[in-house]
Amino acid sequence: MNPVHTYQFSFPTPIFFGAGVRSQIAEHLRKNGIKRPLIVTDRGVAVLPLYSEMRASLNEAGLQTEGFTGIWGNPVKSQVTEGVKAFKAHRADAVIGLGGGAALDAAKAIALMATHSGDLFDYEDDQPGARAIDGEIPYWIAVPTTSGTGSEVGRSAVISDDETHLKKIIFSPKLLAKAVFADPALTLELPAKITASTGMDALTHCVEAYLAKGYHPICDGIALEGIRLAAKSLTRSVTHPADLEARSDMMMSSMMGAIAFQKGLGLTHSCAHALSTVADLHHGLANGIMIDHALKHNITAVPERFETMARMIGLEKPSAAAFFTWLQTLKAEIGIPSRLSEVGIKKDQIEALSKIAILDGCHQNNPRACTQEDFLGIYHEAF
Repeated sequence: MNPVHTYQFSFPTPIFFGAGVRSQIAEHLRKNGIKRPLIVTDRGVAVLPLYSEMRASLNEAGLQTEGFTGIWGNPVKSQVTEGVKAFKAHRADAVIGLGGGAALDAAKAIALMATHSGDLFDYEDDQPGARAIDGEIPYWIAVPTTSGTGSEVGRSAVISDDETHLKKIIFSPKLLAKAVFADPALTLELPAKITASTGMDALTHCVEAYLAKGYHPICDGIALEGIRLAAKSLTRSVTHPADLEARSDMMMSSMMGAIAFQKGLGLTHSCAHALSTVADLHHGLANGIMIDHALKHNITAVPERFETMARMIGLEKPSAAAFFTWLQTLKAEIGIPSRLSEVGIKKDQIEALSKIAILDGCHQNNPRACTQEDFLGIYHEAF
């Protein structure tokens, strides 16, 4: 710590955590004067019983709900535009984000644009002269159904451009949910592949937040505990999907990763964002494939941090080498591919991937600087 500098830390979101907490949503909304919530979810969740059951329970409690189920894949701006239309048509006074990271990010963006004028990307965080998010945003709550992005506790929405597929980040503390209802029972029936890829997303958030440069001991502590929980329970949540303790650990690890990465992320995320842009690869899967290949770039910069992570997960001889061996074993156990070629990436796409990755802001917080040549080498090694 530099004693001359000052720092600001913030962890403001109320979180209701545990199996069955979704039963408290109706009373929470009523206490806060909500009468007409719009439920934002994706097409996959919309056909599951949990969606119809939630609407029924809220309606029985005297709330008038409407659903917007037009989210799929990586959310794009046009989906947000349609969601805003649904919000206004229903005369909604709140938003309930129900689903994985895509639905929750879309819910934030819909709530934002319900009360803010102009184009969504006018508020893009990295854009010079970005418009300030200075108005009030409708009350919104998050109900995650996966354990990966941690978007429920995040203050940003990642929305892609319909034409270029480039991811745009809308950031503001005003995007934080007013409350989170994190019910691990909602994840019990997730398919193994989704459990694995979202779990690797949570782990990557924790690891990269811990490695990110800058001083934030609170986030470091949260990230390390998130790593420990994922190491303990990710494999079991894939192999024993009905294990509520493992599911609870992963939902907590997911939230801890997203809280911790207010400190920053790193080059793995820059690699993954490019893969989602070029090949529409699921973000968690992209992180899972790239994490061991990308993070080797950082060993010389922060060797002691790799040793600390290895010690945190209980490796007998903690070292950077031991940590990477563990990562590779974990990936094999839960079915995460080790190579980009296994998921259809072509060698002639690597140049384009490196050009997009170097423009991504996440690697600016990496503990070791990255060049486009570095990204080229990492992608080739991962191919």
